[in-house]
Amino acid sequence: MHTPNKPEINTSKSVFIYVLFLTDNLSEVKMKQIAIPLVFIVCTFIILTIVFSVGCGKESNPVVNETYNPDINLANFITKIDNKYFPLDPGTTFIYQGKTEDGTEKNEVYVTHKTRTILGVTCIEVEDRVWVNDELTEMTLDWYAQDKDGNVWYFGEDSKEYNKGVVVSTKGSWESGVNGAKPGIIMQANPQVSKSYRQEYYKGEAEDMAEVLGLNESASVPYGSYKNCLKTKDWSPHEPDVIENKYFSQGIGEVLSVTVKGGSDRMELVNIKTE
Repeated sequence: MHTPNKPEINTSKSVFIYVLFLTDNLSEVKMKQIAIPLVFIVCTFIILTIVFSVGCGKESNPVVNETYNPDINLANFITKIDNKYFPLDPGTTFIYQGKTEDGTEKNEVYVTHKTRTILGVTCIEVEDRVWVNDELTEMTLDWYAQDKDGNVWYFGEDSKEYNKGVVVSTKGSWESGVNGAKPGIIMQANPQVSKSYRQEYYKGEAEDMAEVLGLNESASVPYGSYKNCLKTKDWSPHEPDVIENKYFSQGIGEVLSVTVKGGSDRMELVNIKTE
């Protein structure tokens, strides 16, 4: 239902008119007594009004246009993923470890030799397992593909959460082309500072976002110390109070992730294995 626009009230103008009314009805002596305090009050009121209006319009995260319809051209995709910040060489396992609010966490990301065709695009399948205090809590199959420009696209995931060996949830699972889900870009070919982008899009379920914060950052983890890292800010509109920073080293990929708002999790790269 269309709601008529309410007439705007110019507060500053109203105050000014009221001041003119007062000045017309006061004697010259009284005007001199109140002139300076009155001017000060009016100016302060106008400044506070402007500051309040601007402040209320700010967002903690960049606003992205709701219209999202990526152009997926089959001829524009290749079969390998060699983006310098997100290389996925089949047979490689990235091992991360750290402390989370739930305890000691271990994360193994294995780039399989399997593929999955989604929207006609051949995607590499990545198996992601998470253990908390040595108990498997999550297992996800992620599907990625790279275009000729070097952008790595995220086409979906099959996510399962476990409790004592039993699957208790598949929330967060999605596949491009199914129920309106669309692919996002997990890593840009040429990241630009301050640019934000969608990593995934399944409305109401999977809407992770990222913004490039820097290209010359440093990160030290058990596996090594790295310079000239890409640093991103990652968040979801479904959890606006949780923000994570990730660091990617050229030729390796993600080396560190730190929750900087809404938690204190820190996951570090501890090893890389190849077959």
